[in-house]
Amino acid sequence: MSALRFTKDHEWIRLDGSVATVGISDYAQEQLGDVVFVELPEIGRKVTAGGEAAVVESVKAASEVYAPVDGEVVAVNDKLGDDPALVNRAPTGEGWFMKLALADPKQLDGLMDEAAYLNYIAGLA
Repeated sequence: MSALRFTKDHEWIRLDGSVATVGISDYAQEQLGDVVFVELPEIGRKVTAGGEAAVVESVKAASEVYAPVDGEVVAVNDKLGDDPALVNRAPTGEGWFMKLALADPKQLDGLMDEAAYLNYIAGLA
C-alpha cells in the first residue's frame, strides 16, 4: 500500500495495486463539522480529475468531493450510508468514499505528498 497523496481541494488518494482509494482529508472534515449525509457515485461511473465525484453534507454545509485523478468507480463505501460520521472519526481510514480503477497512474505524480499538503494547509490559516 502506498502513501497518501493529496489535492488542493482536500481529497486524498492511496494506490493499492491498480486500484486507488479516495476520501477527504482530516482538515476537510474539520472544516465541514459533523457529517450527516454522503452521496456516493454509482459503481461503473467514469470520473475525471477535478470533476465532481461525490457530495458530503454536514451540519454547516454541503460540499463536493472531486476526483483526484481520472478513473472508473469500482467500489463505494456503503458504511457511510448508515454511519456518515465515519468521515469525521476516520477520514483517512474507514471513512473512505470510493475506489477507482485508474486511467493513468502517472496522474498521481502531480499530487502533493503528506509533507507538501501539511505545508499547503498551514498557509491557508
